[in-house]
This record gives sequence, C-alpha cells and structure tokens, in this order.
Amino acid sequence: MRKIWKYIAAGFLFSILVLIRAFEDTLFYDPFLNFFKHDYLQASIPTYDAWLLVVNHMFRYALNMLVSLAIIYVAFQNKHVLKLCAALYAVAFVILIALYFYFIQHNLSEDYLLTFYIRRFLIQPLFVLILLPAFYYQRKIKNEEV
Repeated sequence: MRKIWKYIAAGFLFSILVLIRAFEDTLFYDPFLNFFKHDYLQASIPTYDAWLLVVNHMFRYALNMLVSLAIIYVAFQNKHVLKLCAALYAVAFVILIALYFYFIQHNLSEDYLLTFYIRRFLIQPLFVLILLPAFYYQRKIKNEEV
C-alpha cells in the first residue's frame, strides 16, 4: 500500500474513533458519563442498570477494538502483529469487564477512581495509543539490528 493511502486510511479510521467518542451520549447507555465529568466525589451515584451498562460497554469496546485493529493492520500490514493485538485485546477485555462488573456491583460507592480507570480502558481506545508506538519502536529496533 502506498504511503499516501496508508495515511488516508489511518486518518479515516482515527476519525471513526473520534465519531464514536463524539456521539457517545446518543449511541451508548452510560449514566456515568455525566457523573464522572462533574464533581463525582460530592455527587451521589446515579441509578443504573448494571447488565445494560455492561452490554453497552462490551459493544463500545468491540467497536473501538475493531477500528483499532484496522488501524494497526493499515500501519503494519502484518497478520502476526494483528493476531497478537487481537489476543491482547481479548485478554484485556475479559479481565477488565470482570473487574468492572464486580466493582459496579460491590465497591462503586467506596472506590470511584479504580472503577473510573477500569471504565476508561473499556470505553476509550487507549490500547491503540499504546500498541502503535510499541510496534513502531520494535520494528525500528529490528531494522537497526539488520
């Protein structure tokens, strides 16, 4: 793939991530969006449907994951890297969703910050921001050794 098309494709995919974030209020059920935007230490916990919340977080994670994997594939065009990233996303999802569900059911009133950060990794495409530089660095090191 020529470089210009790679940049255009990556820009388009990143704009999809921005659109997911921009329309999060209308696309997903999440009563904690406004709760964590304001003074959550003083406010009371909003009422929420735990199963609906978890299903919506799963859907949002899946959308972010698919777009992020597409970005990684466009950047590296390597199926081994894509498989590794997909496995990392899957393992992270299982661990994070289990922790998140436990904390919203049991410790939400006691530990806001831990719940907030687990939620952040579920609903934001942070892994692509970690994986892209890591694989670029790995490729650079590999090319310098040869």
